[in-house]
Amino acid sequence: MGRVRTTVLVGAAALGLAMCLPGAVQAATAPPQPAPGYRGAEGAKKIEGRLTSADAPLVAAGQAYADTMGPGERVYQLNLDDASSAYFSAVLQPPRGAKVGYSDGLEVEIMTKEGARCPNNPGRAGFGYDPVPLAAVAVRRLEEDAECQGAGVYFAKVTRTAAKDSDQSAWPLELLLQREPAPAGGSAPTAAPSVWPSASPTLPGTEPVARTGGTGFNDARALGTGVWRDDLRPGQTRFYRVPLDWGQQLGLSAELSDARMTKSYGSASNGLTVALYSPYRGPIEDKGISYGGKQAGLTLPKTAPVAYENRFSDTGEVRGVRLAGWYYVAVTLGGKVAEFTEDATPVPLTLRMEVIGGPAKGPAYQESLTAAGFGVGADDRAAARDGLTAPEAADAAGGRSVMRVVAGAGFSAGTVLLLVLGGWMLLARRGRTA
Repeated sequence: MGRVRTTVLVGAAALGLAMCLPGAVQAATAPPQPAPGYRGAEGAKKIEGRLTSADAPLVAAGQAYADTMGPGERVYQLNLDDASSAYFSAVLQPPRGAKVGYSDGLEVEIMTKEGARCPNNPGRAGFGYDPVPLAAVAVRRLEEDAECQGAGVYFAKVTRTAAKDSDQSAWPLELLLQREPAPAGGSAPTAAPSVWPSASPTLPGTEPVARTGGTGFNDARALGTGVWRDDLRPGQTRFYRVPLDWGQQLGLSAELSDARMTKSYGSASNGLTVALYSPYRGPIEDKGISYGGKQAGLTLPKTAPVAYENRFSDTGEVRGVRLAGWYYVAVTLGGKVAEFTEDATPVPLTLRMEVIGGPAKGPAYQESLTAAGFGVGADDRAAARDGLTAPEAADAAGGRSVMRVVAGAGFSAGTVLLLVLGGWMLLARRGRTA
């Protein structure tokens, strides 16, 4: 009997083990979870752009909007004043694996209600091999004796181009209108800066600190001077943000380490790309190199010093560095890298950054620049020091506000308690005297 019971128990155990094995094998060989998609702005308002201006929905400054868009055009209405520059950005968000080509892209322009295109338009951006988040910006710049300076109704037109063999489906589109207040009278230069020679920066060589990048502009990880460590999977883009004040420059490099190869040889054109964006999401600089699974890296030329007069430059890389604020860095590992590496094993990424120079005095504005979403303050520097995303920084600021309120309330309550105790002691003394 004991032998039978033992046999039954052993058989049950073996059966249970056999039943568990397929699951264990499946878990071990399960494909990796897809990389998270672009994180939209919190509180974004859903909107539907129109084909013509007749029914174009209104886009207000400071409010993020979410739309979807296939190839073609969408029109939106803007109400602009005559006391600020305006930046209308559109961020197209293709799904992972979508087919795109070099002729595919995004174009944004601001035009008058009479149909005239404003100067310095349109803003353009194009794809390479990979379906990365794509940002383009249209600008209405304040300038004496120029067109599009009056207050009133304007229209923004967003155009998505796609080749016949490219993905034709509708993709999410994020829209944002930002205002830059007018400078106080006579405080801002009106001439283009002198030519700034680009050069490779000298970057730090300290031990790297882990910092996981975000999925887009809204959850980009804050960084400052230092060496930062992250991981990338084929086809993935990581976003980071760096606060640059007036007069400061940014030096930046990106390096990929060896990957786990599935073939003896492989190579992907633009296997590593780095793009730099302005505080209003306008493309400034981008660079790409091939990657074959072995150590590779690239360095961007250091930016021109942040200056108001840069907006009048004829050079796009200088013109984009016109405002103090958060600058964004997007790093992409090409999707073709998956053809010769293990997709489940991320490739180590190292970023070296140097914020060059101290803050300089900027122009005075008629309104608060930080209230408009630009400028660099103490909270921004703290976020860069602690490596916070914008949502995390907002939570941290909220926590500090609560602690100040609690501390203030505690101080007030303590003061009241001391006054009450003091009153009781005074009454007691008077009673004894009587």
